[in-house]
Parts: sequence; structure tokens; C-alpha cells
Amino acid sequence: MLDNLPYLPYLLSAFIGIGLAAASGFRVFLPMFAVSLASYLHWIPMNESFEWLAGLPTLITTGIATIVEILAYYLPFIDHLLDTIAVPMATIAGSVLFASQFADLGTFPQWALALIAGGGTAATISSGFAGLRAASTATTGGLGNSVVGTAETAGAGIMAILAMVAPLIAAICAIGVVVLMIFFGRKIWRKFRKKKDVINQI
Repeated sequence: MLDNLPYLPYLLSAFIGIGLAAASGFRVFLPMFAVSLASYLHWIPMNESFEWLAGLPTLITTGIATIVEILAYYLPFIDHLLDTIAVPMATIAGSVLFASQFADLGTFPQWALALIAGGGTAATISSGFAGLRAASTATTGGLGNSVVGTAETAGAGIMAILAMVAPLIAAICAIGVVVLMIFFGRKIWRKFRKKKDVINQI
């Protein structure tokens, strides 16, 4: 019965794309590695335009990049350095993974949708975790950063798997995370502004 719904394939593609984009907001390379591995092993289909994702060179490259990225976030100072480039990189990764689900739409609508939905989702989550890491550094002297880093890695893995096996659940989780990041981001920003105002008054 569901197969007769005319827009079901697009909805499923959107759910998968949102889930993968959200995963990119947690970690840039882990979701790309997961998609590359799954498509290389023929667990999931890959559109002709994105067959490079299923290639062995991409699998090896993203695998190495994933390990380096995960380990780097446990190194003091390096984690903050990565945060300065994480948002634009996550935006690109989220857009690419989202676009891979809509290759039959046409170039302009495909990438416009990918940048808005995929890139926007990834950028919001990545920005939120960068803010959490900054808050962790300020309150714990960096001791809590490893907890944030572990949560990011776990989130990326869980979201990537959910996007491929349970797209609807992945999309719901992704939207929930985005809402939470916006909420906590505003709270952190307000606290920062208040501290700044107090310092200026002194």
C-alpha cells in the first residue's frame, strides 16, 4: 500500500539525507566512511553520479580521515583548532551526502535542497558542539572536552546507521538534535553576552 504513494521515494530520500547530514554535523568523515563502506559492500544502492563514494580509494581515504579526526578531538588545543574548520567542512559533507539521495532531481534543485537542508542541518549541529566544547573548556579547563568528543563520535555513528536502516527515526532524531542545539546555543550566547556586559561595566 505504501508503495503506491507517489512521493514516498522522495520522502525516504529526504529522511536518509537529513539523517546523514546530521551525522556529518557530529563528525565530518565518519558518516562518509559509513556510506562508502555500505555502498562498497553493496548493502545500499548508489546513484551513478555518486559512484565515487562506493570506490575503494574513497573508502580508504575516508577510513583514514575518520580515525585521524576521532583521535584529534582528544588532543588539547587541536580540538579547538579543528572546531574552526569543522563547520564549513560539515556543511560541505552534509550537502554532498544529502545530494547523493536526490541525484535524479536535476542539478540546481538537487544542490539547492542539499545546501539548505543538508548543509544547514550539519552546520547547526557542528556549531552547537563547537559551542559546547568552548563552554566545557571554560567551565572544566578542558577536562570535559573528551566527554563532548566521545558524544560526537557516538552520535555520528548512531545517526549514520539509523539513516541507512531506519530513515524516519533518523530524521526525527536529527530534527530533535537541531532544535536542542539552537536552544542551548542561544542560552550559551546569552551567558556570554551577560559576562561581556559585566566586564565592560567594570
